[in-house]
Amino acid sequence: MTYNARVARRETVAEKRSRAVAVLDGLEAAMPDARIELDYRTPLELLVAVILSAQCTDKRVNLVTPALFARFPDAQAYARVEAADVEPYIRTCGLYRAKAKNIVATARALVAEHGGQVPLARDTLAQLPGVGLKTAGVVCIHLGGDAAFPVDTHVKRLAYRLGFTTHEDPDKVEKDLQALLPRERWTLGHQLLVWHGRRTCFARSPACDTCVVAARCPKKGVRATAKA
Repeated sequence: MTYNARVARRETVAEKRSRAVAVLDGLEAAMPDARIELDYRTPLELLVAVILSAQCTDKRVNLVTPALFARFPDAQAYARVEAADVEPYIRTCGLYRAKAKNIVATARALVAEHGGQVPLARDTLAQLPGVGLKTAGVVCIHLGGDAAFPVDTHVKRLAYRLGFTTHEDPDKVEKDLQALLPRERWTLGHQLLVWHGRRTCFARSPACDTCVVAARCPKKGVRATAKA
């Protein structure tokens, strides 16, 4: 069956779940190497990299983190300095002043409350300065912490176009995706939707003609000018 918006509206919950699994299977077959594209070696490096990635490309983050991580190898190193000392290392990342302030504040909280270690409980992580549920979810799923289906701009866009959600709020989108896919596939599902959003299902002009799951996508909100 080829899906369109009308067909998607008539789907039962069971049919939508089946389609969601099929979409994930198709994306996994096409992108077996899908993974997080931020470079990191430790839990703290991952947390800092994800904070830096807000409104910034992973490629740009990966350019600045080698020097940053060499200068600040642990939470104690960040906690001993001021935000102004971090700023020169991340100036090209965008919103660098706010990010530097949050990184230092987060490091101080880690030292004071968690022995300098990154907690793997999502709600605890989300309370740190500049973190929030999305960042906490990304950190957790890659470090073996709480299960989550973090919703960034790509996941949100694809979930809507695929007809898996009608919501704008990321927390509600996440709940919709979690209800459709088995818990053990949430991490992979997040990675695959991010990769597909970056490589095919672009925000302005999605490449529907090369999309491996186009036949299962109702293309909600996609203009007729999209490549199909």
